[in-house]
Amino acid sequence: MKKFKRSLMGLVIIAGVVFFFILSKTELIETSTNQSSEAALVQDQLVELSDWTTLKYEYSNVIVSRTDKSLSLLGLTELEYAEAIKLIEYTGYLKAGTDLAQLEVMLDEESETVTVRVPKSRVLDHVVETENTRVEDIKGNIFSDYPSQLVFDEINAHKKELEAEKISQGFLEEADERVAELLTSFLKSNGFSEVEIEFY
Repeated sequence: MKKFKRSLMGLVIIAGVVFFFILSKTELIETSTNQSSEAALVQDQLVELSDWTTLKYEYSNVIVSRTDKSLSLLGLTELEYAEAIKLIEYTGYLKAGTDLAQLEVMLDEESETVTVRVPKSRVLDHVVETENTRVEDIKGNIFSDYPSQLVFDEINAHKKELEAEKISQGFLEEADERVAELLTSFLKSNGFSEVEIEFY
């Protein structure tokens, strides 16, 4: 009797699975892909990249830095008695890209379009390679004093100027173009035929 009940229960389960399969094929029961799950999967794959550097600009720079010492005698004009001139050579790089942790992915099944909203590119890193920095004396004497900190102050001031100049020349817009190209290529290789990239 127990064997008969087990056999009957097995047949009921198999019949239920077959019945569900037949109904799903005849569209009496509608099955659909979970669009939000698919969008979340795409988003998770992209977020793994986090800060995405898409553009790198390498540069070398030379600064001529000058300090002088003077003294004033009894209200007369200042008398310069010591001057130091240094030649500072250094290299560095500037990286731009976007934060993929902030992107939004939307799927439209009807038009088979995936829309990705991405934050605009920003400067991710700006590094002066101090190991390549060279400071050379051009002029100086025993009275001249050139503080070491002044080398770093000069480099930092020029670093900010260079960054502002590159941004004004379209460095971040070029990084946005690269982001759009790379995301489009990535999504099309994953089976999406229509890809739209929006920056915010």
